[in-house]
Amino acid sequence: MTATLRMQPVKALIFDMDGTIVDSMPHHTVTWLDFAKKHGLSLDVDDMMRRTTGRTGVECVRLLMDEPDMPEALAWELVHEKEQLYRDLFGPIFKEVTGFGAFYKAVRARGLKVGLGTAGDIHNVEFVLNHLHLVPPPDAIARGDEGLTGKPTPAIFLAAAQRIGMAPEHCIVFEDAPFGIEAARRAGMRAVAICTGHSAEELAGPHVVASARDYNELFESNFLESLHVATA
Repeated sequence: MTATLRMQPVKALIFDMDGTIVDSMPHHTVTWLDFAKKHGLSLDVDDMMRRTTGRTGVECVRLLMDEPDMPEALAWELVHEKEQLYRDLFGPIFKEVTGFGAFYKAVRARGLKVGLGTAGDIHNVEFVLNHLHLVPPPDAIARGDEGLTGKPTPAIFLAAAQRIGMAPEHCIVFEDAPFGIEAARRAGMRAVAICTGHSAEELAGPHVVASARDYNELFESNFLESLHVATA
């Protein structure tokens, strides 16, 4: 990371959703297996997650079914089927990534803007936000069902920053997956690696300013206090 980017004041934080603010990735994995079984598909789930985490639902379904030209309407129908399985499974045992709620309150107390940049669709976003009860809610949301390309392209993060009204260099992305970390780099943003499913080494990069297992660990390292936060 260049010294110029490192010294840019921080004005906004942009959070990925699954695996970053909610501990949902094991449940996505299980429901992809259930979905594949229902449709008579053979699935190497580890390979599937490696190739798709951060991609939009349509991108995932087309890859899983090896139909790159699958009509979008059909793809979304299948996505909604799979995601309903996920919400039915995860809802009764819903869990945030440890410490996120308190971290979010501390971020808001410092006057930082907050965006949500996720490949998830509106139904999963509403599901998560209805459980988390964030006050105030994120200032902007960019989703994977809005015609934006999934990660590792930077489209979702750039849309979130644009909707907040912030230049990329003033944003820090929080991510749990390699594709998301790469998307932040391509967007010209710094990143924090949340290591819920990957090691710090797997999520490393010249733009990654910190890594932690959860938000309690970020608190313990005085991460927020270390930021050069814009005051105007």
